[in-house]
Amino acid sequence: MNAHMERSMKKAVTQDFDGKVALVTGGATGIGRAAALAFASRGASIVIAGRRQTEGDEAIATLSAIGANGRFIRTDVTNPDEIEMLHRTILADHGRLDVAFNNAGYQEPRASIAEQDASLYDRVFDTNVRSVFLCLQHQIRHMAAQGGGAIVVNASVSGLRNPNPGLALYSASKAAVISLTRSAAMESAEQGVRINAVAPGRVVTDMMLASKIMDMSAVAAGLPLRRMGQPEEVAEAVVWLASDAASFVVGHVLCTDGGFMAL
Repeated sequence: MNAHMERSMKKAVTQDFDGKVALVTGGATGIGRAAALAFASRGASIVIAGRRQTEGDEAIATLSAIGANGRFIRTDVTNPDEIEMLHRTILADHGRLDVAFNNAGYQEPRASIAEQDASLYDRVFDTNVRSVFLCLQHQIRHMAAQGGGAIVVNASVSGLRNPNPGLALYSASKAAVISLTRSAAMESAEQGVRINAVAPGRVVTDMMLASKIMDMSAVAAGLPLRRMGQPEEVAEAVVWLASDAASFVVGHVLCTDGGFMAL
């Protein structure tokens, strides 16, 4: 093994984010909050974006309690102007953006396609797809200009296989997110910007609880691990994809699903 390969492999096993700036959209709760904490615990300066100021402030207080550097920027990711201002503010404050976890999402109330309306379609796709498209545009430009970076997008196993009757809009939006992620990854790899996605399965979050699953134990029993996932378990996958440990991983969708996709 030559010296260059040795240096590359030493770099490839680290998950150190010391001195790096990481953005997490929808980072005040659930998987986003767990990811923000995971990045912070490894040395990153954290920017959390979200719509609810109170929850954002609480997330930053949690970061401060572990000695981490963080800031909450109130942002509606369905608003292109606010997305642009978010990224401008990050560059003004830090001069760079090294990692982005595009996590913000919305799931419609459970109902058949015949019962849904166009305004709900717009809300789901504006939040889950259009916002990712707009964030990717800013992130790819900035990261390419600075010499590289890593982006992770939160998709879902529902975008690979729809297990949820009554959630057709959510599933279709996540399928679009997966395709968008793969296309962006192929376009950006040569510029040093690695883009991947996580696809969580049955993870205990407010969004999952709001989907009105009545029997959690029955859902858990149907998974190979026989239990639900926790946000922190998805966060660890996000951190790995964004780290140098995953330096040869591009355009991948990592299922953090307790074995659901293997059934």
